[in-house]
Amino acid sequence: MSEIVVVDIGGTHARFALAELSGRRVARLGEAVVLRTADHAGLAAAWAAFARTAGRVLPRQAALAVACPVSPGALQLTNNPWTLHTDTLAAELDVDRCILLNDFAAVGHAVAQAAPDHLTPVCGPAGPMPEDGVFTVIGPGTGLGVAMVVKRGGSARVIPTEGGHAGFVPTDAFEDRLAHRLRARFGRVSAERVVSGPGLLAIYETLLDEQGIQAAPRGDRAVWDAALAGTEPLAMAALDHFCRCFGAVAGDLALAQGANAVVLAGGISPRIDAVLPRSGFAARFAAKGRFEAMMQSIPVRLAGHPQPGLFGAAAAFAAEE
Repeated sequence: MSEIVVVDIGGTHARFALAELSGRRVARLGEAVVLRTADHAGLAAAWAAFARTAGRVLPRQAALAVACPVSPGALQLTNNPWTLHTDTLAAELDVDRCILLNDFAAVGHAVAQAAPDHLTPVCGPAGPMPEDGVFTVIGPGTGLGVAMVVKRGGSARVIPTEGGHAGFVPTDAFEDRLAHRLRARFGRVSAERVVSGPGLLAIYETLLDEQGIQAAPRGDRAVWDAALAGTEPLAMAALDHFCRCFGAVAGDLALAQGANAVVLAGGISPRIDAVLPRSGFAARFAAKGRFEAMMQSIPVRLAGHPQPGLFGAAAAFAAEE
């Protein structure tokens, strides 16, 4: 049994925990400590804050999941001002060994080790998930994360991608107007501009314009709260559009990756677990013309682990061991 520090760094929060590993599997994941990235100058400062919270000397091995592509050199996190330097990171954190992986690669490792009761049906056929094949892992949060898991003969290979930055494809007149609005602001419109936390606000504002409603500016958090609480019809309508767009993008990525199964993850998917099954998600996921029957045969599940990024970072470290 060995112990490591695991960290999941996203656009808004950095999550820390201690994990115990046994062989090539995660034996135990400790309670997560969640810190706002805006409250800390960088990873080293947040690491020190976690050490103070833990009240003990930290293990000298670590696994970090980060919201950006991972390559040698300086890593600039997406939607986060922190910069990580791969050549000096271990020394800065005072550890003997430190592995880095993309945050959605970490979620992929969590999916690869997920127990059946941590995968809740959303749509597609019931029953167990495939033992072998390609799993598309997708999840909206501050951005839109995408990864692939390839299972063969009891082993799993996780492939990080930047699929969330593929272009957004409107599928109806409202989405044409939404894309036009976003294009005027950003130039290029990626899937992440729509299927993410800030994306709901863009949908909501497009609905306001469409209905000629003048309203005071709001943040995306306020719109999410109103939509999930069911207290404002227009926010609820925006969430319905969001779920349809989410289904369309998930279906496109499943086609592109040749998926045998799809797993929904990220910070937002668990928050809309009650909405997804009754929304237009399933219809849009399957609406791929000549491939509609094939799409309907793909099981879509919701990842139910409370901290998939932390669990996956620990699983990735265990797999390397």
